[in-house]
Amino acid sequence: MNISRLQSDKIIVGTNDVSYSAPDVAPTGTAVLNGPVYVGKTGASPGYEAVLNVASNSAPQNSLDTQPACNAPLAVKVDGDSKFVGDGKTGPNAITVIGDMFVSGAVDCGNKGKLAARFGAADAKPKPFDLVHPTKGQGHRLRYACIEGPEVGVYCRGRVKNDTEIVLPNYWKDLVHVDSISVQLQPIGAHQDIIVKRWDEEKIYLQAKAGFPINCFYHVYAERKDINPLIVEYKGDSWEDYPDPNFNPEKVDEDNRTYTDPRFAGPQNTFTG
Repeated sequence: MNISRLQSDKIIVGTNDVSYSAPDVAPTGTAVLNGPVYVGKTGASPGYEAVLNVASNSAPQNSLDTQPACNAPLAVKVDGDSKFVGDGKTGPNAITVIGDMFVSGAVDCGNKGKLAARFGAADAKPKPFDLVHPTKGQGHRLRYACIEGPEVGVYCRGRVKNDTEIVLPNYWKDLVHVDSISVQLQPIGAHQDIIVKRWDEEKIYLQAKAGFPINCFYHVYAERKDINPLIVEYKGDSWEDYPDPNFNPEKVDEDNRTYTDPRFAGPQNTFTG
């Protein structure tokens, strides 16, 4: 064993004591190791891939050793807070996890990288939700997918009975383009010859055959105006080529994003006025 200096309170392996600055105030039990450290029989042995190489596999035990061999399922167990600060030597990822990860508490992380990209812009795959079947129960599943269209749209729906007006949500006047509104009506019980006479930012005004009270279901759709319109067609090889960089977590940090960037403002996608 080559040890350059041995004290009762500190051990230095190698020639440089990086913990020393006069006066020496290193805590009792300080170890200074000037080379790669192996704990267990690592996959990199006899080489090394890191300064600290740790494995849950123990090194082969000497035949003369009478102590029990180490047998632990974990390579590392940390009791206490931990902090990792990347230095860019392995690229953009400071930590790489190969395999599944379980977190029992909340996770607070910046909206960046490939995971964020799945939320920022989904690909051509359908956007489904999947749950235990609400009627058949365990052992059966129900799977739905989101409807898609060439606009950032919203809707409201309901029923009109013995009235001639559909009252829109009061916030729609600030949320949607009034001249993008469209209305679908489904009479209930009998033909009523219902028409849309006109509409504004507050209401849809209906008219039916004389003498017939209105009784119908309705769907009202509109395009949002509080954000830039969707750029439906653009040149590129992937979603990362979308012209507005605010949708790309690799180009614009979450804290700096704006979805009303004037560079990408334009006419609405749907016009019904």
